[in-house]
Formats: sequence, C-alpha cells, structure tokens
Amino acid sequence: MRLPSRQRACYSPAMPEILTQHDLLSLFLLSFCASTLLPLGSEWLLIALLLKGSSPFTVILVASVGNSLGAVSSYLIGLGGSRWLIEKLLRISVEAQQKARHWFQIYGKWALLFSWLPVVGDPLCLVAGSLKHRFDTFVLFVALGKTARYSLVALLTLTGRSLF
Repeated sequence: MRLPSRQRACYSPAMPEILTQHDLLSLFLLSFCASTLLPLGSEWLLIALLLKGSSPFTVILVASVGNSLGAVSSYLIGLGGSRWLIEKLLRISVEAQQKARHWFQIYGKWALLFSWLPVVGDPLCLVAGSLKHRFDTFVLFVALGKTARYSLVALLTLTGRSLF
C-alpha cells in the first residue's frame, strides 16, 4: 500500500527496522534507558524477541545487564548529584526521595530488590547513592531484582506462547 505523500513524510519505518536488525543492542539500550529516569519500558521488546525465537537466556541476560547499569547511573547521580540536578532536572520530588529513603531505612539492602518498580525504583537507587550504600551490595541486589523480573516476564511469555 502506498501512502499519500503528506502521510509518507510523517511515517518512518526506520525505528522498527533498527530494532529488528540490531535486536540485542536495541534491547540493551532500551533496558538501560528504561532504568534511568526516562519514561520507557523494555519488557515489550524482550517479549517480541522471545516470540521471534531469540534465546531466553541471552535475552534475559542482555536486558538485566542493561537495566542494572541504568540503575548504577542513578546510584552515581545520588552519590554525587546536586539537589538542583535531582529535583529540577531529573524531577524527583522531595516526597519521592523521602519515601524511598523510608523504604531504604526500614528494609535496607533488601529494598533494592524492588528497584525495578515504577515510581519508587529510581528514587531507591538515588537514595542508595546519597546514603553511600556499599556499591557491591547495591549492584548485587539490584541485578537480582531486575533479573528475577525479566525472568518472570520471559517465563510468562513462553508459557503463554505454548498455550496457543
């Protein structure tokens, strides 16, 4: 089907082609960005790659590493970031920071298993950095939580696919 010239100017097939031609790199970059303060999700691409036939182990590993490294960037911002950077540029409110700090004070390192959650996950990583939480423990617990989440998404996807 040929689109009228006016519509052709707005339609760009480049993005889907980039994602399918460079699937693991795209998953890594999308997972990284989704774990920063950008409002993105990476699960849809993980599901698409699994349905396309990619190795579950590889897809889970790539997504988990990318997402964990994105969380490390939030940790580093919390470690050395100014109030202006965190509140004005990244738009993490004082309330969200206090809520994350409260979670962190109650649950300690165990709270980091939930760094993948929307709304509270990014502030948790920032708070861990601002509290100068041990980096090795931070990476371990964040990676465990994110890998568990991607593993569950993969399991549900592959189980659902086998039903049809």
